[in-house]
Amino acid sequence: MQKESNDRFKYTGINHVALVTDDMAKTVDFYCNVLDMKLIKTIELPNGKGQHFFFDGGNGAGVAFFWYRDAPKAAPGIASRHADVAKFGTVTAHASMNHLAFDVPIDRFDECVERLRRRGVKYYLINHEDTDRGQSNEVNEHTWVRSVYFRDPSGIHLELAAFPRAFTEKDIEVDPMNAEGKKVPLASILRKTAEEAA
Repeated sequence: MQKESNDRFKYTGINHVALVTDDMAKTVDFYCNVLDMKLIKTIELPNGKGQHFFFDGGNGAGVAFFWYRDAPKAAPGIASRHADVAKFGTVTAHASMNHLAFDVPIDRFDECVERLRRRGVKYYLINHEDTDRGQSNEVNEHTWVRSVYFRDPSGIHLELAAFPRAFTEKDIEVDPMNAEGKKVPLASILRKTAEEAA
């Protein structure tokens, strides 16, 4: 992604993403021993309610997990992506976390995929394109991100993503939909933002 300064809130990146696991021990094993992340903070929640652990996601970004003693069971296809993406697709409910993507350098992407394979992680690869096909097996001039998708022990969909090129103005040409399924001109939204900043 392009790196730009933000003069209003001074964003410096993602601080952390908080997820919920059903097995903190398996989560620690996976994130430390499969994804090579460092465990940086562990918290026991008051009154035996659960735990809260943090992993170093790189460049100051963290990945945090809660384990709650009385958490509801997973609801694949509703609150999380279904394991069978080919059959059920990637849609999840509003307010759910669809997946978590970790940035990796483009020149090390294939090495990262090979490391997942060697460690027995089931995955699938997609090279996303700016074409009608949407994806390809080969990296070409239309590829805007290389992605490998897999799941952690709790069933959370993860991605290692690498951008092969910088983003340009041509990458923000799609008008967003509103709650009624109607397109809202992007220029009208961005104009309001520019006017508020003035």
